[in-house]
Amino acid sequence: MDEVKMLISCVVEKEGRKIVRLSFLREMEERHSMEEKHSMEEKHSMEEGHSIDYAEGILPEGIVVKSEGFTEEEVSKLEAYIRANRKDILKQAKEINPLRNWINGK
Repeated sequence: MDEVKMLISCVVEKEGRKIVRLSFLREMEERHSMEEKHSMEEKHSMEEGHSIDYAEGILPEGIVVKSEGFTEEEVSKLEAYIRANRKDILKQAKEINPLRNWINGK
């Protein structure tokens, strides 16, 4: 799997549950014909010969709830990663202060 970036939300409460949302992003250089690119534009964010594959995960479930561009095998690997690193991800999420980050522009 190519380099994948992970973004972690702060801990949020939804319907009485505390959850953390994860985003996995992978920029891919397009190797498709122009015809294929046009049909893929509906599925992918396109930039000058690049597309962005993404997956959205959620804790505490440790599952990917939405993905585009990742294979089923890659999604399974992302879910295994989420579950294996659950404690570290939750720790990072608890350290995020969205108000402070918003005020400081970070």
